[in-house]
Formats: sequence, structure tokens, C-alpha cells
Amino acid sequence: MQSNRGPWKWRMLFLIFLGQLVSFSMAVCSFATSQISNLGADAPLTQSFFSYLLLALVYGAILLHRQQKLLIPWYWYLALVFIDVQGNCLAIKAYHYSYITSVNLLDCWTIPWVMILTRFALGTRYSLWQFVGAGTCMAGLALVLLSDSNYSDVQDAGKMPLLGDALIIAATFCFAFSNVGEEYCVKNKDRIEFVAMLGIFGMLVTGIQLSLFERKNIEAINWSPTMIGLFTGFAVASLVFSTITSFVLKMSGATMLNLSLLTTDVWAIAIRVFLYHQQVNWLYYPAFAVVAIGLIIYSMKESSEDETTASLMETETPYEQLSVEETGGPILDSEKSEHQQSDQLMGE
Repeated sequence: MQSNRGPWKWRMLFLIFLGQLVSFSMAVCSFATSQISNLGADAPLTQSFFSYLLLALVYGAILLHRQQKLLIPWYWYLALVFIDVQGNCLAIKAYHYSYITSVNLLDCWTIPWVMILTRFALGTRYSLWQFVGAGTCMAGLALVLLSDSNYSDVQDAGKMPLLGDALIIAATFCFAFSNVGEEYCVKNKDRIEFVAMLGIFGMLVTGIQLSLFERKNIEAINWSPTMIGLFTGFAVASLVFSTITSFVLKMSGATMLNLSLLTTDVWAIAIRVFLYHQQVNWLYYPAFAVVAIGLIIYSMKESSEDETTASLMETETPYEQLSVEETGGPILDSEKSEHQQSDQLMGE
């Protein structure tokens, strides 16, 4: 029997690669949002509108070409997208009060929310060590709150780090609902349909909200080539993020997605030091270390479970494989012995 370990490892490497593409696109979104904020624009709904518009144009066209009936009622998509829109707006707003590194680190609060929601909504079970790993990540994020509480008004009098931290934590709760809902849709229904509905309803929700609350802010924006480029870059990065995210959720789940996003902090710290020329509070470094340790603990446990499954698949007898793949249940010991006796008689 051929080993399944090789294909499994390639699949895991591909999943890790996709996770890093998601992380990179998130870092680009963070950079564009921070730059837009620095240029004086305060229009989170407008940013979200353009990103949803691009999703609607690309995936809406694919969905129309299919000409198929929706697999999930439209009002469920509307409720899920409404929560996603509020999360995006809160996250974008947080950049006006906090720093890019703080926002990206605290965005990891999505992980415990996702673990709780997947446990009760989807029935996902986590081991003790996976909870330990996630808890360790949260301990690292606590250091960020401590550093921001001591960092107010040191470099930028317009910043209010604790308010920004509160906004991003609220946003993570919205993202958790969105991620878990998307995981259910892409695994049990249709990936293209969900991303298309995300774009269409997201465009409608943000369009209505910005017409009510952001018209003056839009008029105050100086639409220079740099500003247009930043809005465009944000929309394209969001398109890449939503596209690859749907693949990661289908192949693994919402927890794996948010663990992959932890590496966004590496890009965030590089942007802050090399492009913004800002000093980084020393507490960020132990925070990164603690988060990395938590990620390693979680990943090692998940990998060991996958390796155990692969080993069991390698050592299964043909009758055990038949019981799983064809009959849908285990063959009884008496049935196995009958098969074995029959093989012996045939051999004689």
C-alpha cells in the first residue's frame, strides 16, 4: 500500500503557503489604511464600499454566468454581511486612534472568539494543548495593552491607543461571526456563491451607511493620485484576501485562518520601523515572542494529530479501508475473521 504521508505533507505546505498569502494581503490592507488615516481621510465605510464593489464585480459576474439558484437564503447572507461590514468599519476606525502594530496584534483576539463559536455552532472539538496554545497567544496580546497604556501621547498627540484597542477588539468579535459563518458556507454549500454574496450585500450595506453617515467626510477627502492609489490598493488587497481566505476555510477552518494571520505582525512591525520611522515600545518584542510560542504549541498539537491519522491510514488493512470508504461503518470482528478464513482457503 502506498504511503499517504507525502500527499498529506504537500497539502499542509500548500495550506501554509495560502495562509501566508492571506497574511500578506492583510498587511497590505493595514498599510493602505494607516496611510489613508495619516493623510487625514476618515472614511472607513467608503474604503469598505470599494472593496465590496470589486468583489461584487468579479464574483457576481461568475455567479450570474452560472445561472443557478442560491443554496442559502439571501437574508442569511445579508445578516452575515452586515456583521462583517461593522467589523471592517471598526477595524479601519481603530487606525485613527492606535498604531498599526497594536491593531494587527489585537486583531488576534478573533482566535478565542472563533474557537468558542466553532465549538458551539459547528461542533468543532479542541484539545487541551490547543487551548493552551491559544491562551498563550492571548497572554502576548495582554502585553500590547500594557505597552499602549504607557505609550500615550509620547509621539503623536492625536492618538488614543486604548480607544483604538477597544475598537479593534470589538471588531474581532464581528470577524469571528463572519469567519465561522463563512466556514460553514464554503464547506457545506458553495464558495463562489458566498464570496459573491459577500461583495453584493456588502456593497449595498456600506453604500446605504456611507450615504447616511459619511457624505461630509467624503467631500473633505483630497482625492489626489496618492489617495486614489491607496484606496485602489486597499480594494485589490481585500479582493485577494477574501479569495484566498475562502480556500483556507474550505481546506481547514476559521481557527487555522486566524492563526495564519498572526504573521501579519511581522510585516506590521517592519512597516512601522522602516517606513514610519517610529520607535517601537520594548514590550512589543516579548509580546511577539509569547504569541509565537502559543502558535507553535497549537500547531505542534494539530500536526501530531494529523500525523497520527496519516499513520493509521497507512496501517489499515484492506478490510478496514472497505469499512470506511464503501460501507460507511466498521466491519465487525466476526466479519473480518470470515474474510480472513476465506482468503486462507483460497490460498491453500
